[in-house]
Amino acid sequence: MTRSPHVVLAGGGSAGHIEPALATADALRRLDPSVQITALGTERGLETILVPARGYDLALIPAVPLPRKPSGDLLRLPFRVRAAVARTGELLRSVGADVVVGFGGYVALPAYLAARRQRIPLVVHEQNPLPGVANKIGARFAVAVAVTMPGTPLPGAEVVGMPLRPAIAELDRAGTRRAAREHFGLDPERPTLLVTGGSQGARSLNAAVSAAAPELARAGVQVLHAIGKKNAIAVQESAGGPPYVVLPYLERMDLAYAAADLVLCRSGAVTCAELAAVGLPAAYVPLPHGNGEQRLNAQPIVDSGGGLLVDDAILSSEWITTTLVPVLADPARLAEMSRGAASHGRRDADVTLAKLVLAAAERAGGSALADDPDR
Repeated sequence: MTRSPHVVLAGGGSAGHIEPALATADALRRLDPSVQITALGTERGLETILVPARGYDLALIPAVPLPRKPSGDLLRLPFRVRAAVARTGELLRSVGADVVVGFGGYVALPAYLAARRQRIPLVVHEQNPLPGVANKIGARFAVAVAVTMPGTPLPGAEVVGMPLRPAIAELDRAGTRRAAREHFGLDPERPTLLVTGGSQGARSLNAAVSAAAPELARAGVQVLHAIGKKNAIAVQESAGGPPYVVLPYLERMDLAYAAADLVLCRSGAVTCAELAAVGLPAAYVPLPHGNGEQRLNAQPIVDSGGGLLVDDAILSSEWITTTLVPVLADPARLAEMSRGAASHGRRDADVTLAKLVLAAAERAGGSALADDPDR
């Protein structure tokens, strides 16, 4: 190309869409420091916080949620889509977009349709085993379709894995363990359970683990527990026992992973990909509602021997005492599970996807605006 490529990222709403988009942006900058990047988002999504914090430009477009049931919103949908596509098209022209990279979510569909209208190459990445509506549509005319998991039903899909932050993808758990445990005020030698239910926490995880605190302490297990910013728990600690560290949120998830021997967590796509990449065993508790996607995310890792699956309804302090404590007390089993998790992990997805994006921009040759039928 005769100028630096301009990449537009479309993936807003939840961290599951935004984090892989930002990881891809970071990889693009490492591969080509001159690349220009704009992220699309809506005023009510997490991207308004996460994107500027990572140093990238954010352009806002109208949100177009897709109603799941017949309603007045469904009747108004075509008009909302049309307005969002028009606004997105203006933004693509104003920045001189050479390629659009979509990760699904509310932002994606208008971006896909605007890119098609302007003949801008589209690259789609699907994080989940069950694609969303936007990615199903975008994949039909994308120049490249990348997926996290084998068997994802999208045409022409290439399995690349989940783009991850370098702090996670390059983490040396063993080499960082002692420093990580000191960072959180943990004992450097005790077996360590990490508990996290995401940024909002998870009430069932919080209740089960806090109730099991006395048994965990008797077994010599220390706990690093991220409960969510709006939550509180009561923990019965024993004098002189192992630490039980409660935090509202983990700012340094890389250090939390390095400190842990085992994780109790939900099984969102990014969480599963991160734990597999760093070879960290986990007990996965899929969300008890939705389309069953979280169970599908964790199942391949569990099948590889890298984790356990437990239904939310079954999770209890008794389950933790009878199932997790014996695992935490068995270094050989933890090592075996770590190998199983790592066998399913990929650390290079960000670079692999970034190369697909740059190749698409190069093939476009900066000609998208000249070909725009609306000009």
